[in-house]
Amino acid sequence: MTIQDQPAVVLNDGRPMPQFGLGVFQTPPEITAEIVRKAVDLGYRAVDTAAAYRNEEGVGEALDGREDIFVTTKLWNADHGFDEALRAFEESARKLRRDRLDLYLIHWPRPRLNRYVASWRALIRLKNEGRSRSIGVSNFNRDHLERMIGETGVTPAVNQIELHPRFQQRALRAFHEQHGIRTESWSPLGRGQLLSDPAIVSIAAKHGKTPAQVVIRWHLENGLIVIPKTVRPERLRENIGALGFRLDDDDMRRIDALDSPDGRIGPDPATAAF
Repeated sequence: MTIQDQPAVVLNDGRPMPQFGLGVFQTPPEITAEIVRKAVDLGYRAVDTAAAYRNEEGVGEALDGREDIFVTTKLWNADHGFDEALRAFEESARKLRRDRLDLYLIHWPRPRLNRYVASWRALIRLKNEGRSRSIGVSNFNRDHLERMIGETGVTPAVNQIELHPRFQQRALRAFHEQHGIRTESWSPLGRGQLLSDPAIVSIAAKHGKTPAQVVIRWHLENGLIVIPKTVRPERLRENIGALGFRLDDDDMRRIDALDSPDGRIGPDPATAAF
């Protein structure tokens, strides 16, 4: 399987991004290189890491500068600010063994610190200099996005947010759609809590697929970028198997009905203390 065989989205800067990839959140640094190599061998063409995951070096070791794999990393909270963000980028690029990154994100807005606009200005410079081909954010709410766009005139290409069938973020996704921001889902499987849901299990049986494949497919059908994390080789193969089938309208309606106002399982960006 090549990148041409896989679904992609076009970002608002005109660049294509694979719609499916590997997330390495909580992947132990000592096994990250091995897992990334196995994923690439299976056909994965995108890897999502972050400075805070402490495994950028493993990703860099596995890919060793390969330009055909789309790599995302993120600015950590301790490095907000213009100069700080530029320095943090250089450190991440060094660990990833790349002169240029495909996508660099601000990991959290940290509204109490109130430096995310300055950080965004640093990312704008990195893009203008060609150091990061695309730039975006993660865990930004609508008010954070509106302020950042209003003060800089530059709209992020991506906002990576918690998103799964029990927490579908429809209002924020609609705002993204209006502004040409691509939505990327973290915790796309709801930390595994969705895999025993009767509706998901039923749809999986109908298609001869696994519950995880059904949930990943739901993200893809909705135009979302999805980066399921696993450290198990059999799950790597299972997850990429979601590219090989389609859900029908009834399946989508049943999964859409799982949305819940209290479905969030991670921190709320408006109140996160870190």
